[in-house]
Amino acid sequence: MSTVKATNIQEPNSATVNITLGTSGQVTLAKSPVLNGSTSGTLTIAAPAVAGTNTITFPAATDTVATLAATQTLTNKTLTSPTITGAVVSSMASSVLTSATAQASTSGTSIDFTGIPSWVKRVTVMFSGVGTSGTNNYIIQLGYGATPTYVTSGYLGSATTQGGTSTAFSTGFMFNSSPGATDAYSGIATITNITGNAWTMTSMIGNTVNNNMRYGAGNVSTVTVLTAVRITTVGSTDTFDAGTINIMYE
Repeated sequence: MSTVKATNIQEPNSATVNITLGTSGQVTLAKSPVLNGSTSGTLTIAAPAVAGTNTITFPAATDTVATLAATQTLTNKTLTSPTITGAVVSSMASSVLTSATAQASTSGTSIDFTGIPSWVKRVTVMFSGVGTSGTNNYIIQLGYGATPTYVTSGYLGSATTQGGTSTAFSTGFMFNSSPGATDAYSGIATITNITGNAWTMTSMIGNTVNNNMRYGAGNVSTVTVLTAVRITTVGSTDTFDAGTINIMYE
């Protein structure tokens, strides 16, 4: 076997050096290398126009390299503090938990949360020390459309007080029956999509003044995809005067 010693290698008919061999074993190519496919086609490995000094380390494994725009399935990967936007979030709807901005429930006859994405399958409404000026039952109404239209009829279900009687509802998901004007309520109501535009609700709310519980459950359908929820009272006449309300959706 013979050994060829050279610093520069060039094509005989060209004045350009094609390959430069460094003293530490590095190989510098004047042009992007072109690899032939095993059966057909070629692959060109290209560096950016202004590459700087960078190193790409390949793993010690037999595998396929992931690229920027190709459709590929990644397995056994850990994402540390990733920023995920656009369509990717839509495809990960069941895994994304988003908290809205909490609203003080200290004025007005209703508290609205709008802009809920179309992929949402579950909304959790959270209450902390919420109270109103009157004794009308508290309800949650579902909305649809960019400028929400709220469903005000067709709800089926009931709510009950601890040790008390049940109250049927129809104008909204009732999560608090027989409230007092000086009561304050904390807890959650979970609204879950069954299929299409059909939704169910279960709630558990505690009266932090009288130390008893309220429970509710029911179902309703929206005309199109859910985009909003409204917290109000039956008849929308009582004014909120205490507490904080927020939602999370996924």
